[in-house]
Amino acid sequence: MRVALHGKNFSEQSSPVMKSIFDLVIRYSSKIFLTDRYAKVLSYRQIQLPASGTFSRGHLPEVDVVITLGGDGTLLDTLTYIGNRETPILGINTGRLGFLATIPIQKFAETFRRVQEGEYKIDRRSLISLQTKEGFFNRQNFALNEFTVTKKDSSSMITVRAFIDNEYVNSYWADGLIVSTPTGSTGYSMSCGGPLMHPGTGNFIITPVSPHHLNVRPMIVPDSSIVKLEIESRSRNVLISLDSRSQSIPYQTEIILQKEKFDAHLIHMPDYSFYDTLRHKLNWGMDLRN
Repeated sequence: MRVALHGKNFSEQSSPVMKSIFDLVIRYSSKIFLTDRYAKVLSYRQIQLPASGTFSRGHLPEVDVVITLGGDGTLLDTLTYIGNRETPILGINTGRLGFLATIPIQKFAETFRRVQEGEYKIDRRSLISLQTKEGFFNRQNFALNEFTVTKKDSSSMITVRAFIDNEYVNSYWADGLIVSTPTGSTGYSMSCGGPLMHPGTGNFIITPVSPHHLNVRPMIVPDSSIVKLEIESRSRNVLISLDSRSQSIPYQTEIILQKEKFDAHLIHMPDYSFYDTLRHKLNWGMDLRN
């Protein structure tokens, strides 16, 4: 099996556990590739792997699986390396349970064995694509969770005019606006009052951030829609984000959002349940009074 690795930095105390993971990868992989960023992490930790090479964003070599070692943020960052290749991603969580990286690090050995034996399922997750005349974010102009536009400073709110398929919908007077995928419904959108959605639903969620009008509510639209945003701001710039990547842009920029042509392919075990993850992550059904 040809494997690519990407992860975040880890503490010295975690080194023995991480080395045990690397030993398994070395033993059962025909070739190992590292992202350029993770290669620097391993070099800093003085860990040497028999890697066949390193690669940068958007230049993933031919591999069977990409293993991420970290959390949901690490997995989101991994997508910028994979791009439109749709290579399966195995998200190993080295901290608390995540919505995306759902495999506990303690179960890596068993999970890696099952992946090699083909005992897994692929969870296809839709992405959102950003289009601007200026070409912001270059080839990484997509997100698994959400696109966000927010004011850049703490002075005054911005106005975001939203159009769905060229039909005017609303002018949001707010600190910002989120356009989320179903996967991103458990992220920033949820913290701003947006609804939770099953990842398989074909929709976008439009959620205002601290709106001035209390009767403004999140709205769900089909992900076949083209969402256009026009922004007014007293400041010259606003901040736009795709997942955890942010960039300052002129407020006059016209923003077009639509469903990306390719998906993210997440590896899950056959017994994986989105609802079970919700219960554990959000403590649903637990009596917390004592």
